[in-house]
Amino acid sequence: MAGRNVDNFAGSAGPGAVTLVQGTSFCVSAANGDMAASKPQGVFFQDTRFISDWNLTVNGLHVEALSATTPEPFHGVFIGRPLRHDHADTSLLIERDRKLGTGLVETVTVHNYSRTPVLCRIELFADTDFAGLFEVKDGRQDRRRSRTRHGGQEHVTLESERQGHRHRITVAFPGSREDGESLAAEMTVPAHGDRSVIISAIPVLEGTDGQHGAGTGAAGPDSYRRVMHWRAAMPTADLQDEAVENVIRRSQEDLGSLRIFNPDHPDRAVVAAGAPWFMALFGRDSLLASFMSLILDPSLAKGTLLTLAEHQGTKVDASSEEEPGRILHEVRLGATTGLGLGGSHVYYGTVDATPLFVTVLAELSRWGLEDAAMRELLPAADRALRWMEEYGDRDGDGFIEYQRKTDQGLRNQGWKDSGDGINFADGTLAEPPIALCEVQGYAYAAYIGRALIATAHGDTGTADACVAKASRLKHAFNDRFWLPERGYFAVALDRDKKPVDALASNMAHCLWTGIVDDDKAAQVAGHLMSPEMFTGWGIRTLATNMGAYNPASYHNGSVWPHDNALAAAGLMRYGFVNEAQKLSYALLEAADHFNGRLPELFCGLDRARYPVPVPYPASCSPQAWASAAPVQLIRTLLRFDPGLPWDEIWLAPTLPAQNTRFHLENVPFSGEGRLSIHVDGGSVTVQGLPKEIELRHEARPPLLELLKLSRRPPGIVAD
Repeated sequence: MAGRNVDNFAGSAGPGAVTLVQGTSFCVSAANGDMAASKPQGVFFQDTRFISDWNLTVNGLHVEALSATTPEPFHGVFIGRPLRHDHADTSLLIERDRKLGTGLVETVTVHNYSRTPVLCRIELFADTDFAGLFEVKDGRQDRRRSRTRHGGQEHVTLESERQGHRHRITVAFPGSREDGESLAAEMTVPAHGDRSVIISAIPVLEGTDGQHGAGTGAAGPDSYRRVMHWRAAMPTADLQDEAVENVIRRSQEDLGSLRIFNPDHPDRAVVAAGAPWFMALFGRDSLLASFMSLILDPSLAKGTLLTLAEHQGTKVDASSEEEPGRILHEVRLGATTGLGLGGSHVYYGTVDATPLFVTVLAELSRWGLEDAAMRELLPAADRALRWMEEYGDRDGDGFIEYQRKTDQGLRNQGWKDSGDGINFADGTLAEPPIALCEVQGYAYAAYIGRALIATAHGDTGTADACVAKASRLKHAFNDRFWLPERGYFAVALDRDKKPVDALASNMAHCLWTGIVDDDKAAQVAGHLMSPEMFTGWGIRTLATNMGAYNPASYHNGSVWPHDNALAAAGLMRYGFVNEAQKLSYALLEAADHFNGRLPELFCGLDRARYPVPVPYPASCSPQAWASAAPVQLIRTLLRFDPGLPWDEIWLAPTLPAQNTRFHLENVPFSGEGRLSIHVDGGSVTVQGLPKEIELRHEARPPLLELLKLSRRPPGIVAD
């Protein structure tokens, strides 16, 4: 995902790999439930792999995977059977019911379907390397690392000390005894009966007293309560298209599984970037994912904003790239996070999270953010605006640029953050400082959004100042970034202020933010939906006629769902309804081929030649903004826009002719309110609206028009 150092990424965890998540902890295993240190698998707490090997055998035979399900994000059920060397049938069936909590608890049940009792030997080999998350992800863990092993009655304890941090985990297997480095137990399973054993792995984590582990290790009642509460609060969709219904349900489940909770604010949820390797708060990823999922749960955006504000930069620190007012790139816990970006547990090297912070706050204000939260967040928004002007605009040319301050940081600091992600049409890499086109769009949206907030609070001075800054930026952007001979926007300006002339998807974000002049929008839309860019499944990150194009690359020709969701919103904003519909349903159809779950990205191959979307290896799944993308697409097709400061809601559905029935129940609205939206052909009704809210059956006007409608003084330019 954007937000990781993509020059190094994890290899495959194996076909059918299963991921369980519980807050920032996670477990990755093979389809049969086993884990191997040689693969990016294991059980991770506080960004450290506490279990690297977990291999179960029955009567000396490995377990063959038959099925694996995840009833809850932290709960997996694996069904298998002993794998006989002659591949003949066996009367034994093995069920492994695994729950991830403060530790790992696995109930192993042996079912005997024969007419006679069977003596079974259950053997578990468990080991650890206490490797850091990034070491495992990048395949650079030290397999020679020493650790001590203490055996005992029915348990084994593994521990190690590294960089001044002591790690310990105890594996308990009741009824077992040590057999070499394994724990083994024998039991007789009755005919047509079953027997179970419960195995646990309990770590000692940072923040405990060092004498006690993590309790029983089982997922606690809070885990179930949060899952049940999330499911009950979710909107329910009744659509004409069952496949789209399944995609929406999958997105809801995945976004729920990616929530993490601040221990200091246990009722405040934020969105982690993605499983398994990025169960952490990422500025850009979490902001965009929470923005795109507003129609599901606006509290995700609120929690993300509040948490990011608490970590907002206060000083200049080259090693972490912290600067006053800057919004972080990522924050992690754990003893080994010095191996991460910038050598710190908080890294600030992102150019876009800061303007996006203001943009998301302004959007949330239109959904009914309560006054207390706004008062708490508004100073952080103003600090973010100051960062844009004092630190983001490095040379005073009016554009926000980036250049890393540490060799450990990211070379590229926009969402295309791979080392080769920003290049010219001939494939030559752009050299920093780099001013990205979409970042100027985010800055424009931030200024307009802050003006809207100021207007709602009667602060005409701030509103006027922000509108003036937005107007100047829009004029300069359309003058400097536009390539008239090509009919599209440069992806960036390089260190010499030379336009980086690649045809890339970044300019779609400029449509979304509204910074594109109306007279240029048609050409932009035409390029985005051209055969060079549109695969039939989505818009490529880079056109096929560019020098760096590679459909199986990370950022130079692949298809990213979040990128496309914002592109669809931008197309709809400028009135390209047919194009927005075509793009939206192409991506939803792609999701159906991924069993309803859009991955982080997939390969940018033509649908006409490849009738099934081709996966990209090592793509995160579930991933936050990919999970939120279908939700944003639905909102775009509905043209649903709350405007509570004006006591209005805009709703003007543009569903394709073959999908004219759309019922959405339990939509969150203004605090505890809930709406029901029913679209049947040409009939549109909304239930649950307060009497003072007017329903407008039209697309929302440009935001600057709303400022005019708010009885602002004359002289405001059009959006």
